[in-house]
Amino acid sequence: MSVMKEILAHNEMFTAEKRYEVFTTTKFPNKKLVILTCMDTRLLELLPQALGLKNGDVKLIKNAGAIVSHPFDSVMRSILVAFYELNAEEICVIGHHECGMGSLQAEGFLEKTKQQGIPNEQINTLLNAGIDLKTWLTGFDCVKESVQSSVEVIQSHPLLPNDVPVHGMVIHPKTGKIDVIVNGYGNVDESQRVEGMRY
Repeated sequence: MSVMKEILAHNEMFTAEKRYEVFTTTKFPNKKLVILTCMDTRLLELLPQALGLKNGDVKLIKNAGAIVSHPFDSVMRSILVAFYELNAEEICVIGHHECGMGSLQAEGFLEKTKQQGIPNEQINTLLNAGIDLKTWLTGFDCVKESVQSSVEVIQSHPLLPNDVPVHGMVIHPKTGKIDVIVNGYGNVDESQRVEGMRY
């Protein structure tokens, strides 16, 4: 059975047996928190369990490396939508140890595209359009520095008030242990601190 057939067969039983009812919630995060984290498979269930989160608690955004690479990319737009339209009041970037983005190199990545049949002409078209593939397809050296960098991009965004707590953390993908890299309350007056994250 193919993966999609397996998924759809499960979904048919899931809906017929009304197993979805235990997950009923609203589109607004109970903890008023938006989390940006990595798409790593090890975090799928570990991260919510390690943070004590249940369905409906947070808005969760995932990408490769938990990176905000540009102040006007889709990740930043999602964060702003969560803040302005969905009642999020705090933001947290959570990277992880042993991240695949820590070893990503543009040269090796582009070689894999060629092995999959992508012609040099298409790659050159991107380069000629001014797209810096070397930077775009290169990961980070240090996950803590990467988290710090993403936090700084978010904090300095012109559409985000500067009193919004933006936290940075790193989780261990085996144990779930969290290390705080940036305490977002450090930039916020205690009288403005909102319920949600506690250390």
